[in-house]
Amino acid sequence: MSHLPPSNCSRREERSVVESIHSTFAQAGLVRPQEGRVLAGVIAGLGRRIGLDPWPARLLFVLILLILPGSQLLIYPVLWILMPNEASTAQLLSATEQKETTSAA
Repeated sequence: MSHLPPSNCSRREERSVVESIHSTFAQAGLVRPQEGRVLAGVIAGLGRRIGLDPWPARLLFVLILLILPGSQLLIYPVLWILMPNEASTAQLLSATEQKETTSAA
């Protein structure tokens, strides 16, 4: 059985799905900020969204994850992938708005 590389069309579809998820998170205010990062900025972004400074947000995240052992190994990397970087958010939102205006016209 030979494995063919994914076609360009499927790669574009995957990229489109990821961009859609990123724009949804960005519109909800869930972005990874450039300031206050320790690793990727996931917890700093979550804290900013709920109105906490990064360190209390990290403490709260760790306390919650102590209730569900091992979940941090799954939750943090998934959020890292799904939450857009703050620097790319402006570009992402403008591209989303352009797509919406062209599809409405």
